[in-house]
Order: sequence, then structure tokens, then C-alpha cells
Amino acid sequence: MRHPQFLTAFPRGARRARNKAHGPVQPHDHDGRHALHQRHASAAGDWLSNSPDGRGDPDGFGGDGRGWARSRKVSAEDLQLMLLGLLEQNPSHGYELIKALGALSNGYYTPSPGMVYPALTYLEELGYATVEQAGTKKRYHLAEPGRARLDASRERLTLMFNKFKHVARKMDWMRQAWSGEPRATGPEGEDTVTGWLPEFVEARQALKRALLERTDATPKEQRRIAAILARATEEITGPCS
Repeated sequence: MRHPQFLTAFPRGARRARNKAHGPVQPHDHDGRHALHQRHASAAGDWLSNSPDGRGDPDGFGGDGRGWARSRKVSAEDLQLMLLGLLEQNPSHGYELIKALGALSNGYYTPSPGMVYPALTYLEELGYATVEQAGTKKRYHLAEPGRARLDASRERLTLMFNKFKHVARKMDWMRQAWSGEPRATGPEGEDTVTGWLPEFVEARQALKRALLERTDATPKEQRRIAAILARATEEITGPCS
């Protein structure tokens, strides 16, 4: 029986519907490339929702807090890039890479072996990864062409990993909100689990609500908002004072 950690977080019915729609995954296409390269690796759900006023949700979305709002996807190319990023940190077996992605995202995204192992074989075929065989197990290492591929996509990889870290923290924040217990805080008032300050969370909520309220803005108003956001982005990404 497949271990639960290897299952994607798609509801069972959704997985059946998806498999029916796409048909069985073939290991190779006519060019010898893996079908994974042409498909999307499924990731679980969307941001967690909570109370309509957003008090428990650090991103300020409403909802009933019962689960994932929408399904998200991780493309085959992004999965390959993340695997290369993990291999740069440590040579690993496939199951170790699966566990690493699950740990990074706090369980939000744990790809199935059926996605990871074909991706690793594809990376090996491209020369991006090498394989060390030990009995029936394979340990994958990052090859120099793979490092060059990473160097060309550092910003993209960093954003993907940071997104998973954010989701992991958000899930911890939400669990704490649902528990109803007071948050433990650090010396500067930050939540000891996520590291987030209440005012940081409140500012995120306020921005998202403000943008939702301007959904029907005129083109002139949209340009004004865009200019404000551009200035804010420049300040956020600029050097810390």
C-alpha cells in the first residue's frame, strides 16, 4: 500500500476525474522524453481560508476555514528545477527529495513518486543529474550542466522555495488561529512559530482587501493604483534601512 506521505492532496474524486481526463501516463513519448515533461505535476489546493473578516488568515482571504479553496499546479519544468535545487544542497534518493519538498512546504506540496522518479530520470537523460547505484537504490547528484541550469534560473527557484516557505508558515499561523490559544511571542512581539509580527500580517490583509475593493476600478484608477504598488514594491525590495 502506498504510504500516505506519497499521496498528493487532491481529493480522491478529483484525482479520479483528472486521471480519467488525461488517461494513463505513459513512461515515454516518441522522442524518448518522459510524459512528465509534457504534463503538470499536481499540487494541493490553494491558500487556506478562515473567517470572513480575515482575522485568522495572514493573507486576508475570507472563507470557512475548512480546507483548500482551489487547486494549484506545479509545472513539470518547475518540479525539475526544484529537484535540481535540492540536489545542489545534498545528493539524495528519490524518496528523500519527496520528503524534503513536503517538509519545505509543511505538507502543502508532497509530489507523488509517479511524478518525481520520471522527473529524475529525465534530468539524468539531459545530463543535469548523475546517478550513484547502490543495490536497488539510486542516489542522485547534481551534474555541472544541472548547476548551469540552476544558475540561469536562480531568481525563479528562490521565488518558488520562498512561496513554499510562506505557505508553511501560513499553515502554522492558521492552525494557531483555529486553536484559539494565545500566540507565544518573541522579544519584538513576533510570533515564535512563524516569525511574523501582527502588524505585518494586518498590513498584508489590508492591502489584499483594498485591491479586492477596487476590482471594478476604471482604467484611470487602475493606473493610479499600479503606480502606488510600483513605488511600494521598489521600497520593499530596496536595501533595508
